[in-house]
Amino acid sequence: MDQLELGKPEERRKPERQVNGIFWIILLNIGIYVADHLFQVRGIRSLYLYHNWPAWYQFVTATFCHANWNHLSSNLFFLYIFGKLVEEEEGNFALWLSYILTGVGANLVSWLILPRNAVSVGASGAVFGLFTISVLVKMSWDWRKILEVLILGQFVIEKVMEAAQASTALSGTFRGGNSLQSVNHIAHLSGALVGVVLVWLLSRVPSQPPNGEISNSHRKKDRTL
Repeated sequence: MDQLELGKPEERRKPERQVNGIFWIILLNIGIYVADHLFQVRGIRSLYLYHNWPAWYQFVTATFCHANWNHLSSNLFFLYIFGKLVEEEEGNFALWLSYILTGVGANLVSWLILPRNAVSVGASGAVFGLFTISVLVKMSWDWRKILEVLILGQFVIEKVMEAAQASTALSGTFRGGNSLQSVNHIAHLSGALVGVVLVWLLSRVPSQPPNGEISNSHRKKDRTL
């Protein structure tokens, strides 16, 4: 029995990715919230996206700012779930890239469509983007998977909408009469669409076979020769 067990080929296990990126994103969101709302650090609100005359960096920084604790806590919950899934599947760099691109894309579309006196904050666009990416990366036509996506999807949309509505507590004026955008449905939809585009673009990139497969194919060619 020992000889048979020793003779068994070892099962190849998929290497586990170390998940760190999502925790840094969460800490960055919390840190900016604490500096803004607890310590009221000057200059933090310059990170908000002011639609009347935005600075280029505000399209990025606004995705790390939040209106109040309810707005932040709900976004952090879904950021952890879907960000962790994306990082486990695609890696740390892909997580940061997905978060920033979906968040920036959502803010850009919001800036193009919403009134000039609006102010946008929040990671909701990035949350919808990460949700879309995490679903599409693992998507299959198994009816169980489809049902799971439908159930989880409606729950995510409902909770993120509640968090966005909670931001009305900070509705007011900033910088010359600008009003904080309370429920930015455009950002939610835009973030999801940017996530779809990202997955589509990545699917067009040809994947290289592992080194082991390349060497095996060369050996087969040598044997045939």
